[in-house]
Amino acid sequence: MDPISLRGIRDRYRSTENMRRRSKLMSSSLAWLLLCAPVLAQKSEQGTGSGVDLTTMNIEDLMNVKVTSVSKKEQKLSKTAAAIFVISQADIQRSSATNIPDLLRMVPGLDVAQINGSTWEISARGFNAQYANKLLVLIDGRTVYSPMFAGVYWDVQNVPLEDIDRIEVIRGPGATVWGANAVNGVINIITKSAKETPGGLLTAGGGTYEPGFGVAQYGGNLGQATSYRFFGNGFDYNSLPSLSGQDGHDGFDLVHGGFRVDSTLSKQDSLTVQGDLYEGDEGEIANTALLTPPFGEALPVSTSVSGGNVLGRWNHAFSPDSDMSLQVYFDRANRNSNIYVEGINTADIDFQHHFGWGGRQDFVWGLGFRYISYATTGSLRVSFNPASRDGVQLFTSFLQDEITLKPDRLSLTVGAKLEHNAFSGFEFQPSARIAWNVTKSNMLWASYSRARRTPSPSDRGLNVALAAFPGPGGLPVLLTLLGSPDTVSENLDAFEAGYRTQLRGNLSLDLTSYYNRYGNLQTLEPEAPFLEFNPPPPHVNVPLVFSNQMHGESHGLELAVNWKVTDRWTLSPGYAVEAIHLHTSPASHDTTSVATGRDNTPDNEAQLRSNLVLPRGLEWNTSVNFVGRLEAEHVPSYTRLDTGITWRASEHLSVSLVGQNLLKDHHLEVHSSDQAEISNLIKRSGYAEVTWRF
Repeated sequence: MDPISLRGIRDRYRSTENMRRRSKLMSSSLAWLLLCAPVLAQKSEQGTGSGVDLTTMNIEDLMNVKVTSVSKKEQKLSKTAAAIFVISQADIQRSSATNIPDLLRMVPGLDVAQINGSTWEISARGFNAQYANKLLVLIDGRTVYSPMFAGVYWDVQNVPLEDIDRIEVIRGPGATVWGANAVNGVINIITKSAKETPGGLLTAGGGTYEPGFGVAQYGGNLGQATSYRFFGNGFDYNSLPSLSGQDGHDGFDLVHGGFRVDSTLSKQDSLTVQGDLYEGDEGEIANTALLTPPFGEALPVSTSVSGGNVLGRWNHAFSPDSDMSLQVYFDRANRNSNIYVEGINTADIDFQHHFGWGGRQDFVWGLGFRYISYATTGSLRVSFNPASRDGVQLFTSFLQDEITLKPDRLSLTVGAKLEHNAFSGFEFQPSARIAWNVTKSNMLWASYSRARRTPSPSDRGLNVALAAFPGPGGLPVLLTLLGSPDTVSENLDAFEAGYRTQLRGNLSLDLTSYYNRYGNLQTLEPEAPFLEFNPPPPHVNVPLVFSNQMHGESHGLELAVNWKVTDRWTLSPGYAVEAIHLHTSPASHDTTSVATGRDNTPDNEAQLRSNLVLPRGLEWNTSVNFVGRLEAEHVPSYTRLDTGITWRASEHLSVSLVGQNLLKDHHLEVHSSDQAEISNLIKRSGYAEVTWRF
């Protein structure tokens, strides 16, 4: 996959960027299940990380689920002054998703669009792109936001869904505790401890789109104080059809293995060590610019992806009101194709301390350091200047204080993050949140936050050949995109307000409104052409250069409802509406970024999920997602229907049948933000899955 973000350029400059090639089949051991008809689906039964089955919880229990992503400490969801949505293990079981991006479709205010077999666009509150640079994503405290391209490689985030305790999704800034790039949202994927996954687990499935996928896992105990688990999982995706109905050559396979060990060292101390390794292949067809006739051609591109990480976390409790944690991790990521090679090393250390003071104040503070090195090998199509770099450093510190103004009724949380990075120097990101529990079942909250999206190596040193064509006198002309050392941080001032209530014992509502004010947003500015001799032959380079000459605002509403109609039937509707207004500065000559930023996110999105528990161990689950049209990309609105049925034959064995995208044979979700032609059509599909626990 070629990781370059160039939304909107195709309309003005007829960009010819696209690629995909069919990847090899993954090991047949993960594809032994027979193909099944596209009908209905659901994940196998398994409790949540807390050992509680959320399918039996009432609405009040669900409102009091504890979250940690807003303040880096446990808080009840009903008392959290932020727009947060929790995907529980029960929600995962009920979904028809086999990957994390499809799971995220259930979150109001989160825009999820699949480009092709291995590529997604995911963003909160606008500005969606393949590398959405305003959304921070973490897995067990390890950031997976790429330091190179300011986004997330969703293709390699292959956490076994059975091991996820919950996914906490914050719509809105989280920069005070998580730092730069947590601008429009934070996704925090939290896995279960090894103690909560004893015994063996085998899942295997296959279908029309995924011929084979599966998980093999085993966990146990080493004495009374230490628990462990090991797992291996993988999948194989078929190619999707191209926009013309031909083979999109975007097949994708990946295998992944990992471990986790949790140990209680004493009454006050615990230690977690975990790690992952992965390897895969994905393909595409790329229209590549050439400096000689015919000045462009379609080439097959195969990209191999690999990497791994190891993480350690020590927790220590000083007292019931005071604790600390020290986390260290190392991450290596590689991407290798015949047009671009990338290797990134990231080392990170993070310390935080939580303590109460005087009965009315609760502090969390922390320090962090991150060290990044990278090396790339480029081509005419894409390269970096410099091609490699050591010693990209990030220093962070934060302090947050929750002040109880009236016990159990009114609280104020204030805090700030101070960072120093290698590209933009010091960044200050404050926030203030107030929560008012009007009654036991009604809560109002409001907040102000300031967040920054700091420059990345792609903003400063990217060089991309967009298109080539013959010029006057036969001299070739090359249209390029260039990074600029003058790029600065994009900034956001966000104002939010929310209402969270339990209307009755079986009905809850979570409503959020927001107003965002943006500055220094990125634009593409044309500069004077110049004669270039390298690479040969001599040619005229017509550059577009990154700059920061756009500003604007957005505002919207997000609604999530849980309605337990009966003891056996639950409905969960959701809705989000948003409007974005952008403007360039008088000095800007960019004519595409306003329309791209304004219209690359649907104005309206709606969800409806249904869970129905039937007799004889059967459970029927359905989800409907409506996504409004994308004006800038001429993508029509669409409605996605997934439905599935699970039979729990025994405590150890379950069988699921799934139907996905059932309303139409195929539909388009997005024109690629990077190369317009690589977007493929999402097909109607079905799969079957068997799960055995022992």
